[in-house]
Amino acid sequence: MRSKNGGKDFAMFALPGMFCFFAVVIIPFIYGVYLTLTDWNGVAKVKNFIGLKNFGSVMKDAGFWTSLLLTFKYVILVVVLVNILAFAIAYLLTRGMKGQNFFRAGFFTPNLIGGIVLGYIWQFVFSRVFVSIGESTGWKLFEASWLSDPSKAFAALVLVSVWQLSGYMILIYVAGFMGLSEDVMEAASIDGAAGWVKLKNIIMPLMMSSITICLFLTLSRAFMVYDVNLSLTGGAPYGTTEMAAMHVYEKAFTSRQFGVGQAEAFILFIIVACISGLQVYLTKRQEVEA
Repeated sequence: MRSKNGGKDFAMFALPGMFCFFAVVIIPFIYGVYLTLTDWNGVAKVKNFIGLKNFGSVMKDAGFWTSLLLTFKYVILVVVLVNILAFAIAYLLTRGMKGQNFFRAGFFTPNLIGGIVLGYIWQFVFSRVFVSIGESTGWKLFEASWLSDPSKAFAALVLVSVWQLSGYMILIYVAGFMGLSEDVMEAASIDGAAGWVKLKNIIMPLMMSSITICLFLTLSRAFMVYDVNLSLTGGAPYGTTEMAAMHVYEKAFTSRQFGVGQAEAFILFIIVACISGLQVYLTKRQEVEA
């Protein structure tokens, strides 16, 4: 039976959320799609309709496709490393080790630091601390700042991102491990399952819901990385660490080609949506009931 106060409940709880969602997400998205069809430079009052010319400019923008390819490489490394590391640490932190609650809080702490602040902190570490270690020990790996070398700067970006994102994923995996049925685990042990066999055939299938969430979060956050990219490397050296999101920003706000930048952002959104949707679909199919 439907509540007589259903309308009031909807207006009180659901309507404000829906209004905020439409105001912050849906309307700006629709307006952004409209801007892809104009020649707006970001400041002019007039927005001339030019059709799909901006998308043609995107196809010719070698810098965008280079940054997108670099972003794919970055995403693969970050997603794999974050989830392997977070899963392994979460597994250890649910085995009853001493001080496991302290370690859980400690691993989560980097996620509380904003990306801009985090980038500047690690910029100091790579440029000053590591160099000092290299000068003191003679280790060639630290003899110069990683941020001045293209390959090492990219590795530094991956390292910082993994360090930041792992803590949040650890909490999700810990919740997944703690939710595993004790009866199922005990039955598996009685049947002789142990070690890798138990992890692969029992624990992993039961943890697929947590894996689905963590993969989705790391995929979306890695594809849209901007704050750490800006504060840690700024795309340097020589633009070799410029990710897609940073390139879009530079195209729209620095080069004042807002229509082209918005078209690139739309293409990036479609790519992320398709990949994330496919990932959720494939991993959801692997989930099992305890």
